[in-house]
Amino acid sequence: MIEALYNKQIRALAEAAHGAGRLIAPTGSALRDSPVCGDRVRMDVELVEGHIAAIAHEVKGCLLCRASASLLGLHALGRTPEEVDRLRARVAAMLAGGEVSGTPEGADEIALFTPVQGYRSRHGCVMIPFEALTIALDGG
Repeated sequence: MIEALYNKQIRALAEAAHGAGRLIAPTGSALRDSPVCGDRVRMDVELVEGHIAAIAHEVKGCLLCRASASLLGLHALGRTPEEVDRLRARVAAMLAGGEVSGTPEGADEIALFTPVQGYRSRHGCVMIPFEALTIALDGG
C-alpha cells in the first residue's frame, strides 16, 4: 500500500511544491482543515478579469495533500473558476473509480493519484486543496 500511494512521481510532485507560499494581497483566501487526518491547507488566489493570475498555498499535511496542492500550483494559473471546478470534478471522479480520460492539461499528474482509488480514507487528502481553492475563488 505505502509504495503504491507514495510512489516516486507523487513524492516528486509534493517535493516540487509548485505555488508554495502566500500572496501579499489575494482576492480570495481560504483555510481548510481535515477533521479525519489533520491535514491543513491555506490557498490564496488572485483573480484578474476572471482568470487566476496568481496562486499560493501553505500545506501542513501528508504527502498526498502536498502533491495535490502542488498540482494546483502547477496547473491553475490562467484558468477560470469554472475550469478549476472541472479539474476538481475530474479528480473526484477518478478517485471514485473512473479513468483519467482525454489529454487536458494536468491529466498526467491526475493519473498519478490513481492508486488512491482503493483507499477511501485518503480521498480527502487529495481533495482538500481543491476545496480550499474553490472557497478562495468564491472570495474566501
